[in-house]
Amino acid sequence: MSTPQNLFDAYHLDYEQLIGSVRTKLEKDTPEQRGEQRKATLRRVEIELDEGDDIISQLELQIQGIPTSIRTPYTNRLKQAKLDLNRYKKIAKESHSQITRSNVHFDTPSMSDDPYDDHANERTRLLAGHQTLADGSRRIEDSTRLALETEDIGAGILRSLREQRERIADTSHTLVQAETSIDKASGTIQKMIRQMYKQRFVIAGIILVLIVVVAVILYFKLFYRRH
Repeated sequence: MSTPQNLFDAYHLDYEQLIGSVRTKLEKDTPEQRGEQRKATLRRVEIELDEGDDIISQLELQIQGIPTSIRTPYTNRLKQAKLDLNRYKKIAKESHSQITRSNVHFDTPSMSDDPYDDHANERTRLLAGHQTLADGSRRIEDSTRLALETEDIGAGILRSLREQRERIADTSHTLVQAETSIDKASGTIQKMIRQMYKQRFVIAGIILVLIVVVAVILYFKLFYRRH
């Protein structure tokens, strides 16, 4: 199950990979990375920094769902991520300014007239665009996967609720049957009690008759003995 903590960790991992790519591009300042190629690299950095802003927004969104009791470590990670992003934005801006000043002082006609240089710049831009599309596709796939997982979880909950409803219905039916059986048993017991009372009355009557008969017999025996 995807929790806010898991989503935060996933987005933070994407952020670390992205910021690592930015760091590598900003630190790469070789002779091959001068002029228009360096500009293309910085444009790619700007795109990645914009993506970093999007990830920061997702981190801020996910942190709202994390319980307050365990939120502090995640808050610290978010603050550090914002600091790093702002720092690299500043570095990228300074690098771009340096290239602009360098072009103003040292630009030559051959740099803009070289068809091979234009071809390299176009290839760099295409590669940067391809990478952006690949990153966007990956994020869409991750979102789709999370949506499917959420859908599966919802379907499982609905199945569980349906099974519980069926169990409750079965239990209710069983209780009705039990109540009917109890009513029948109660009626049978009441009949048995009434029959028992009747038998007691009959036995008491018989005993009373026997007592009367014995008393009469004894009376007549004593009467005839006297006479």
